[in-house]
Amino acid sequence: MRTSGGSAESMGGPAESSGGPAGGPAESAGGPAGGPAESAGGPVGGPATAAAAVPAGAVAPAGAVVPAVPAEAVAPLIRGVRVLRQLTDAGGMLSPSALERATGLARSTVDRITSTLARMGYVRLDGRDVVLAPRLMELGNAYLAALRLPTLLAAHADALADELDESVSLAVGDLDGIRFIHQATRRRAMSLSFRIGDLLPAERTAPGPLFASEWTRDQWRAWRERRAADPEDRGFPAVPPREPTSPEAAADSGSDSGSGSDSGSGSGSGSGSGSGTNTDFERRAVRARQDGWALDDQLIEPGLVAVSVPVRDPGTGRIACVASVVSHTSRHTATGLRDTLLPRLRAAVAEMEGVLRDAGPLEPVSGEPTGLAAWTGASKQRLGREFVESLARGLTVLTAFGEGRPTLTLTEVAQATGLARATARRALITYEHLGLVAPGPHRTFALTPRVLSLGFPPLSRTSLPRIAGPHLADLAARLHESASLAVLTPTGEEIQYTARAAADRVMSVDITVGTRLSAPATSLGRVLLAAREEKGSSSVAPQVLEDVREQGYALLDEEWEEGLRSIAVPIHDRTGMVVAAANVALHAARRTAQECVRDILPELRTTAARIETELGVAGRFVRLKLY
Repeated sequence: MRTSGGSAESMGGPAESSGGPAGGPAESAGGPAGGPAESAGGPVGGPATAAAAVPAGAVAPAGAVVPAVPAEAVAPLIRGVRVLRQLTDAGGMLSPSALERATGLARSTVDRITSTLARMGYVRLDGRDVVLAPRLMELGNAYLAALRLPTLLAAHADALADELDESVSLAVGDLDGIRFIHQATRRRAMSLSFRIGDLLPAERTAPGPLFASEWTRDQWRAWRERRAADPEDRGFPAVPPREPTSPEAAADSGSDSGSGSDSGSGSGSGSGSGSGTNTDFERRAVRARQDGWALDDQLIEPGLVAVSVPVRDPGTGRIACVASVVSHTSRHTATGLRDTLLPRLRAAVAEMEGVLRDAGPLEPVSGEPTGLAAWTGASKQRLGREFVESLARGLTVLTAFGEGRPTLTLTEVAQATGLARATARRALITYEHLGLVAPGPHRTFALTPRVLSLGFPPLSRTSLPRIAGPHLADLAARLHESASLAVLTPTGEEIQYTARAAADRVMSVDITVGTRLSAPATSLGRVLLAAREEKGSSSVAPQVLEDVREQGYALLDEEWEEGLRSIAVPIHDRTGMVVAAANVALHAARRTAQECVRDILPELRTTAARIETELGVAGRFVRLKLY
């Protein structure tokens, strides 16, 4: 690494990391910003694609070369990222012993890392398991906010999905793979299971040949090396493994199955093997460049077909992202998808490009340091050896980026986080080695799509009940009373319980998840009714609902059932809308109504605030299910 006046420079060129699990050295990819990010010079300014080779901490396929760790890299940060990636690949939950085996780290190291991540709110220590927590999504949110594409284009993708009644996705290039940044999925018995942040091998997708049409020679070489090192795609946990190919089949270049052929983008033919040769994919990339679109005919798995069109950055003309319509062969063949839906997809992409053209660059955002650096120091004093301060400080560096901050210099990272320049510099060196940060012009740095590999895919499928459940359990344990979460049904006449935590008592309130009760007769219902815009549409007296709105809670004192008291507060989403309510219910003999307000209400409000915080993080770029 070279330095100048203490500033980190480009650290020797593109970061040594992987576009798939086993790439080789590569130059800038045709991803969201066409390589290392530029300083918000265009309407989509921002994050760069990652560079090639196997990232440290990843499980490398046999034959892959793992780059040497830079001398100034932060070893605890590398280990922490390794733990987060293993949890992500495992679906969000592993036992400490399983993490020990998967990462190769000592059990004491795993315990210290998970203790630190738990202190940061990034994982929960749930009995014998370590579970990813929604707060971790703030790292992926930083990348998506800096990228701007989901903010600008998600509404158009959602509208297209509604119009076509098919799933629509947006993806960016991650070297020799593609990574999803938005999904508008249709609810069907056979529905799309890919998640935001999932990484797919380029050759087994419709967007892949479009991105490959902009690859450099080094990137093509890296892709071939990855194919040779990982022929079954074991390094891509989001897709089924590729069926082994015989040497004879591999030697045969096969028929031209490019994007313009009748068979679509490749020969899945129900095998789901994605068994095209290297030459097949190279031909598909050539056809994609000529046609301006590409097909996937069951390359991932049997039945899945897709058509893709690139969305180009109006400032550079390069591919900013790729929009895809995804369907099933029970509704469309690949050629049928092309013939019937491609024209509408192209029109939608033209609208998206118009949005990018009109958006213009954001004004750079600056502000006071977040205070996270001071918090990590205080946490170290409190927890001692069980808190790995260098890991916590390193992770805060990723949160320095965001909307209006797509690229930052070393000085700006240090200022945004409150970290010393030397600490921020070593974290950036580490992240470049891991492929999470890429250098740009003018000594700037940008996040890469690989940041989404830190927990985002499994957490993007979370829901409000899953978020609330652990917090309700903590509340019930503190108060020794039952706690619940409920939403208003579409008619507005009933509430439905969506999460519950029972009290550890012989006699407690016994209501199961899924139960529906009259909204006016419950504290939960009155909170939800009070939040509705339609006044006078409930059987509850208007003054009662007005009191609930002013107080911010509803208390029922044996009105629903003799001997039962309950108190409820609203749960707001990130826009301030009331989307649910939480309550505590108890026997009237244990606390008076005044004691409920004095003792229970503050605890309940604290729990609601914690739920709202995680709901705000998780719901920033993901449409969460409320029940």
